Amino acid sequence: MSKRQQSKYKINRRLGENLWGRPKSPVNRREYGPGQHGQRRRKPSDFGTQLSAKQKLKGYYGNIGEKQFRRYYAEAVRRRGDTGENLIGLLERRLDAVIYRSKFVPTVFAARQFVSHGHILVNGKRVTIASYMVKDGDVVEVKVKSRELPIVLEAVGSSERDLPDYLNVDHNKMTSTFLRTPKLADVPYPVQMEPNLVIEFYSR
Repeated sequence: MSKRQQSKYKINRRLGENLWGRPKSPVNRREYGPGQHGQRRRKPSDFGTQLSAKQKLKGYYGNIGEKQFRRYYAEAVRRRGDTGENLIGLLERRLDAVIYRSKFVPTVFAARQFVSHGHILVNGKRVTIASYMVKDGDVVEVKVKSRELPIVLEAVGSSERDLPDYLNVDHNKMTSTFLRTPKLADVPYPVQMEPNLVIEFYSR
């Protein structure tokens, strides 16, 4: 289990934003960073703004390390089209992201663990790699034995998040079909993401 899972609210405090839109986030009470110097406000430099945008996007997806995130950037650059949109598309194709978006689990951190513990099938086959890249038309399914787990029932019954229209989710059958690669505007981020600044950070 990643240490980041144990300190997800510290990420919120450090970035000064309720990254996942959770009602229990300490940012809802205090918008400044942690520590005795957290209330100091400085105008960030261009580098600082770009770094913050990268940390925010990287942190949102839970457990992505710097090396892996940089690989996503390199792949986004290699593909045709807008690099920022390509980066978002790659991140949303991650299996743990699809599980989270489908509301099979309550958090992105739980999604990674849920996949690695073998609760998920893709096109009828068990997949235990959270970074597995889902393709258009792939059907992601919660195993029958896992459908009554408290974590699943909590997530399905929650009104905290909306289902995006690039997924066709059936909570009765516990399936989610990945219809298409989303654009930035399609992704229901609770905070503003700026992938263009992330691209500027890596292309310096």
